[in-house]
Amino acid sequence: MQLALQMVSGYGGEFSAWRMPGTDPAAYTNMDSYVERAKIAEKGKFQMIFIADTPALINDLGPQTPMFPMDPMVALMAVARETKHIGLVATQSTTFNYPYNIARQFKALDVISHGRVGWNAVTTSQPETAANFGAQIASRKRRYEMAHESVQIVQALWGSWEPDALTLDVEGGKFADMDKIQPIDLEGQYYASRGPLPIPPSEQGQPVIFQAGGGAEGLELAGSYASGVYANPFDIESAREHRQAIRQSATRFGRNPDDIKMYAGFMFSLGSTEEEALERRRKLMSFNPEEIPSRVSYLGSMVGLPLSVYSVDIAQPLSADMLKKAYASPMDPRSHRALQLLKQGLSVRDVLAHGVINYHPVVAGTPVQVADFLEQWFLASACDGFSIVPDISYDGVADFVDQVVPILQDRGLFHREYEGKTLRENMGVPYQYGRINYKNN
Repeated sequence: MQLALQMVSGYGGEFSAWRMPGTDPAAYTNMDSYVERAKIAEKGKFQMIFIADTPALINDLGPQTPMFPMDPMVALMAVARETKHIGLVATQSTTFNYPYNIARQFKALDVISHGRVGWNAVTTSQPETAANFGAQIASRKRRYEMAHESVQIVQALWGSWEPDALTLDVEGGKFADMDKIQPIDLEGQYYASRGPLPIPPSEQGQPVIFQAGGGAEGLELAGSYASGVYANPFDIESAREHRQAIRQSATRFGRNPDDIKMYAGFMFSLGSTEEEALERRRKLMSFNPEEIPSRVSYLGSMVGLPLSVYSVDIAQPLSADMLKKAYASPMDPRSHRALQLLKQGLSVRDVLAHGVINYHPVVAGTPVQVADFLEQWFLASACDGFSIVPDISYDGVADFVDQVVPILQDRGLFHREYEGKTLRENMGVPYQYGRINYKNN
């Protein structure tokens, strides 16, 4: 099992976490906070930290914190200088960044960190982001055509130095062998670059490519280039299907399916008892009471009932008559879990506290309950690992490392030491240097 710590904006996966006692309200602008969490994750032998990103303000900063760091690359640079083993992965869009800028930033950080960097290559479909670049959102087909061109140019730029081009010959006065540093001269329909980069290879050759995004186009992008995929399934069955589709895509492009790893998103709240963990989540919910009506209403749509804070007492279970009419909506894969909890007699508030409408599956419970969930998915071949999102970062990361990781290690599910010094070694994926266009092989 492999573990990635998703850093979010410095507070945790719940955007009211900044108000919890003990949390630094200024963690968003305090890079020491990111460094501290990364060091704790490194102590727990996490393979990597992961920073998602959308270059736009897309949520209300009145009651909530931003969804992403100020700048992912700045945050990773701060972490790189204070850690030695943990991988450093960030998202940059192939839609609104030139390939040369992507290649330069990630390869420079890869060299500085001695081969610990990964690039999550994604397309961008948010109108808010497009507006920041004075553009309109292109069609899905066009965005993925751009993505293929971007990745191929970035790979070529990463390989524009031959592995032994950096000579550092002091006596001979030769810093590098220019015969081994060549332009790439690639031009596509959307992007072009002459190159070369002014950067030699790192210990892992070049950064690891990750991908996030579903559909046939996303699977093709992942199968062509990615060594890691971040996915958002809500149950074991859909996770297993998605992982199998990723592996089949890799095989279609002539790759070993074991060389591509899928990380399922997962959120947690820890307590010494399940009730203690739920109380933690109830407190988080209480910080934004204005959101509760919409959450109750959405829960109702998931189970086919017209629920509102005016029609039910959210601190009580639903009546037997209402439960007889309830059903799991086929429109939302989270509905089955919501209905199951309601039929167990939990109150509406506690069903919401269990995270049934969160972006990832949630376990609110003891360290053993969290470990059981991870073990069940992993042994079912539903994923190769998890992108872990704590509810509250300031204590959630340390609690996971101190209380859950030892259980996984004792069960033989998680390593006790890093396999090597580079991200590729610790992921178990092969060395790569330069452009490998699997699509055309």
